[in-house]
Amino acid sequence: MCSGADPALLEQCSGSEQIKQAGIGGTVFFTALMAFISSAYALFTVFDQVWIALFFGLVWGLLIFNLDRFIVSTIRKRDTFGPELLQAIPRLLLAVIIAVVISKPLELKLFEKEIDRVLLESKNAMTLDNREQIALTYTPQIEALEAENANLKAEIATKEAEVNALYSTYIAEAEGREGTLKVGKGPVYKEKREKHDATLAELQALREANNALIAGNRESIALLKNDYEQQVTTTQPVIDGFDGLMARIDALEALPWLPSFFIFLLFLAVETMPIISKLMAPKGEYDIKLERSLSALESFAAQQADQQKQQRTTDAAINDKIYEDLREDEELYRHKRQNAIDVLKFQSDVFYERQKGSV
Repeated sequence: MCSGADPALLEQCSGSEQIKQAGIGGTVFFTALMAFISSAYALFTVFDQVWIALFFGLVWGLLIFNLDRFIVSTIRKRDTFGPELLQAIPRLLLAVIIAVVISKPLELKLFEKEIDRVLLESKNAMTLDNREQIALTYTPQIEALEAENANLKAEIATKEAEVNALYSTYIAEAEGREGTLKVGKGPVYKEKREKHDATLAELQALREANNALIAGNRESIALLKNDYEQQVTTTQPVIDGFDGLMARIDALEALPWLPSFFIFLLFLAVETMPIISKLMAPKGEYDIKLERSLSALESFAAQQADQQKQQRTTDAAINDKIYEDLREDEELYRHKRQNAIDVLKFQSDVFYERQKGSV
């Protein structure tokens, strides 16, 4: 049944011929079975639903089965190998495409651990790239706020240094180490002390104002960092889910090509086996009987076509003779003449009545 052989004709053949046809049918069946398994797994990696994968995998397997069965059953054994090969070339080219489709999903399963390792490396790299890309949005703002805080702190430090210098000046004046070199709190001391006190007040006001700005900037920096982490957390599931069919195929391409190539050759051999087995099989009893049956059918069809042609020729000749005889028949002439006269009279009467009605 799988080889597409005629059961009634095959029953008339020997047991060895039936075994040969069963072998050809077996290659067709197991090729379709491998196509079903491979496509079902590939679709399972896409939809992650067992029943959907089994349904469409079954449809694909039946498609391959029907295609192989049709081609194998239509390849007729001939006395020369050339016409058989020419008839099988389109199917052999299609076998290369089907072998790729069948082998890839199974390669994904066979090299699953290696593919997972490549995917893990890719996900880690994507995670780092993702964090860097998101940081491009927040880092400039954070750096600007941190630079502003640094400037505010620098202003406070500068003012503190100025206050400390004034403090040292008026203390040195009081001790007589600098300035007037007189010990005691004289007018110069009071002047320097007042200047120090005024600058100290400015320092306190500056410190309060700058610290408030620094605190606000720190809150803004904390909010930006929090938004950054939330953005990273939100986008991370997309990276974690990067293990679909196309991602796995890309990861497979990153592995050494030789094992995948040999697996492809294996499935190419399996896929072309129905055609090769049909081409390699010698012309047997079944092929001879089938050729004889087809020749008899062609002869019968040719005879029927010739008979129909002769019938049409004979019918045409008979019809020509009948009408030739009727052409000389007087009774038919008189009958058609009277009919023509009646039609002319009727048309004349109708025309007359219409003319009377229009007056």
